[in-house]
Parts: sequence; C-alpha cells; structure tokens
Amino acid sequence: MERQIPLFPLSIVTFPGEEVRLHIFEPRYRQLVHDCIQENKSFGIPPYIEGKSLKYGTELLVKEIVKTYDDGKMDIKAQATGWFEIIDFYRIFPGKLYPGGTIREMPWEDDGDIVRSTILCDLIMELYEIMKITNVPIPHPKDFKSWMIIHKLGLNIDQEMELLIISEESEKQGYLIRHLEALIPVVREAENLRKRAELNGHFQNLKPPSF
Repeated sequence: MERQIPLFPLSIVTFPGEEVRLHIFEPRYRQLVHDCIQENKSFGIPPYIEGKSLKYGTELLVKEIVKTYDDGKMDIKAQATGWFEIIDFYRIFPGKLYPGGTIREMPWEDDGDIVRSTILCDLIMELYEIMKITNVPIPHPKDFKSWMIIHKLGLNIDQEMELLIISEESEKQGYLIRHLEALIPVVREAENLRKRAELNGHFQNLKPPSF
C-alpha cells in the first residue's frame, strides 16, 4: 500500500521492533513530532548515507516525549513498527517545514528460528568474551530478536541497510551468523596481536621442545 508520511532523514538505521531515543532540536523536526502526536500518525527515518539516494526507511510511532526543554528542544522515545520503500521524496512536505515522502509498506516477519537463535547467541558470547565485553546483555535464544542487539555486532551502516531490507527474521539471523563467523577470527587475531605487543620488553617464560 502506498501513502504519504513525514520523513526524518538521519545517518542511522533503525529496525522494526526497536525502540529509538532521539534528541529533537531543529524547529522543522519539532514541528514533525508535534504533528505526529496531534494527528496520531507515524513518521519515517530513511537512513541518509552521503552520496546515496534515499531508497528505504523505517516507520515509527512517537511513544513518549520524555523531556521538553525551555528552548523547545525535546527528548522522545519512538517505536519502530515496520519498514518501507520510498517512491517519492519531498525535501519539504506541502505546508510544512520538514521533509516527507510517498512510501510503499514492505513485509516484515519477526519470527526467527530457534536453532539459528541458539547459534547466534553462542557466537555473540564468543565475540564478547574475546573483546572482554561484559556490560551488554545477550537475550536468551527463545527470546532473541535481531533488533535487540544488531547495533552492537560490528556492522557498518551499509551492512545494516542490507539487513533492513531482509523481511524475514530467520534470514536476518542467517546474515548475522555469517557476519560473526567471518568477524570472530579477525577479532581473535587482533587480540592475539595486542597481547604479543604487550610482551615487548618482558622476560618470556617459554618451554623449549623436547628432542
């Protein structure tokens, strides 16, 4: 289905299911937030990547204005509810300060595969153990959704864009498994290199081979 919604281009990728927290300071986007609340409508975040056209985005609903500042700036929470393809982009929506566009809703399936979820959780645990990351909770496989942790797995914005336009959660899981299987050996080698560098100037207690 095609329809028009306000758009808020940002250099981030958000995923359906994710809660997004934004600091709104430009007058045009403060107007966008007020319009969405007053008219009970959604807005879209199309990832803005320098030199590339806006093709896709994520649809969100404003859940809460957490704080309003004296100068009109605000902090908000928004819930991502789906993703879309941009048919037409308007730098200024008619009669508004902010951009907008005609979008086509795209399918989104949030049910993953428990086997892939288990593999993913094990790989994430392995990665975090190597990197000594202890402050990022890893969901239980039965509760795992890729959007819960997708920004904390070393993906660049182009890779996140590739993930955004994968409609099925199980396929997203497969993508992340392949990514982590390629990433972990690189991180492990980098960690080994760091340890070897730290030994520079130290007395090494090495056991010689027995002949």
